[in-house]
Amino acid sequence: METIIQLIATPLVLLIVSRSVDNIYVKDTKSAIYTSIAILVVGFLVGWFITFIFNLLTLGIFWLIGLGIITRTIAYAVVIELVDKFSKNFDTKGFMPSLVLAIILAVTWGIVDMIF
Repeated sequence: METIIQLIATPLVLLIVSRSVDNIYVKDTKSAIYTSIAILVVGFLVGWFITFIFNLLTLGIFWLIGLGIITRTIAYAVVIELVDKFSKNFDTKGFMPSLVLAIILAVTWGIVDMIF
């Protein structure tokens, strides 16, 4: 159920953020749906590895003190950059807009997780 809600919430967040943040561009609703599916799939397939690498680089300190969300959010910013490179209808101009989008998605997914 949570995954279905994420599939519904993520395109909505993409559309809202692309309208309110200057350096994030989504062409239309169809592109937002495809981009959100790509973010979720790439995050599932590669996100764990990127998170693992960040945990190694920080010596697991964020994970040990309960702030693993920081490394996961940075990993999802990298995932968003990867999706950006392979999509012509989704564009982020630099890493900072991807990080802002990753933070907003993390908050949204956290709310979905709390509700369901």
